[in-house]
Amino acid sequence: MSDLWEKQRREAHRRVEPLAVRMRPRTLDEFVGQQHFLGPGKLLRRMLDADRLTSLILHGPPGTGKTTLAEVLARTTRSRFERANAAMVGVKEVRRVIEEATRAIELSGARTVFFLDEIHRFNRAQQDVLLSDVERGIIILIGATTENPYFAVNSALVSRSTVFRFEPLTVEDVELVVRRAMADPERGYGGLDLRVSDDAIHHWAVMSDGDARRALGALEVAVLSTASTEKHDAAGHDAIVIDLRIAEESIQRKAIVYDATGDEHYDIISAFIKSMRGSDPDATAYWLARMVVAGEDPLFIARRIAILASEDIGNADPRAIQVAAATYEIVERIGWPEAQLTLAQAAIYMAMAPKSNASAMAIWNACSDVKNGRTVEVPRQLRDTHYKSAGKLGHGEGYAYAHDHEGGVVAGQHLGVDKVYYEPTTNGLEARISERLAELRRLHGHPAAKHPADGSGRA
Repeated sequence: MSDLWEKQRREAHRRVEPLAVRMRPRTLDEFVGQQHFLGPGKLLRRMLDADRLTSLILHGPPGTGKTTLAEVLARTTRSRFERANAAMVGVKEVRRVIEEATRAIELSGARTVFFLDEIHRFNRAQQDVLLSDVERGIIILIGATTENPYFAVNSALVSRSTVFRFEPLTVEDVELVVRRAMADPERGYGGLDLRVSDDAIHHWAVMSDGDARRALGALEVAVLSTASTEKHDAAGHDAIVIDLRIAEESIQRKAIVYDATGDEHYDIISAFIKSMRGSDPDATAYWLARMVVAGEDPLFIARRIAILASEDIGNADPRAIQVAAATYEIVERIGWPEAQLTLAQAAIYMAMAPKSNASAMAIWNACSDVKNGRTVEVPRQLRDTHYKSAGKLGHGEGYAYAHDHEGGVVAGQHLGVDKVYYEPTTNGLEARISERLAELRRLHGHPAAKHPADGSGRA
């Protein structure tokens, strides 16, 4: 009787569970994606083959299978499985898990996989309770996080774990997941006369952005809503027919993965800057669009454009900094959505402008000398003379007023040591500046050699 009741209970749960939950892989063979560490001969697969699973941190975007893989690993290694959310579990709960894991080892030798979702929220007290038992192998800790673990997770936990980076599922991966759900008679829709066009499946795969749960949710909405309208196929047979139009209605707007304080924020602004620096206007427009659609602070984008105008364009096109200044002022006044037009104009201008970091290198190298080299005294002829006793100290003595000399140039009186900091390129306006500088340096008697410092190394 109890077996019948348990079967009925499981059946009732299955009926109310979302399709994405029902279709979670039960074995490694059913798991889709992440072949860079799960494929034959790859690290995690080798750990499993050798029965040497250690504590793991699974890092990646939502819907890529982190929770599912933890459950599959526990099942594959025949381990007990405990799960919790790090934001809600306390020290008392952690101690309970450890005590039960210890008893299981003593009684049957069974290991315990302790899965912690949002492990980046694990606090110091919880970590202190858990660390020694992780080291001794009492529990196998598997943490999941959408944040970069090297920034967001306590270093002590990271050092005791193997970190695996989950990549978004490919379009082909998501299509495979959807087709499996359509064909599965037990957990999916294999028992229905379901006819879904290839265009519809492809649309879900693209719009889900690598999130299998989102694609399965769209399939479920389409099936349930279409079934209620008693659709028929072209021959008039009873069937659930889902075409591209229904698929589009079932998923609506694409979900943009973007965390204004996380990896996406920094990775996308980095790609945006490097695309402008690399003179690629098309890539520049795309990375800007990612930030625009996600609602990034427009002034943050404008500030980055202004920095690039000086750092990477400089005197090759001095108008760039004027464009950047105007951009910041306009964006500050108008905000979204109109600011996207100004930001696009400015960003594409920067991408197309001739490039030079010569002025940036000049200040980086000069700062390096100030910090690390012998301090250069201000030459006496350049010192302040506005107060009465300055003359008694010899301040200003020997100063030559530039406008009294031919060409407005006075040779070799401004630094007192031979240093070359500014080395203009031959790009854009700097080609003319370079010619002018060669003449000035000849008059100043500067050496032709480059400054020995190599700059700041900024990316």
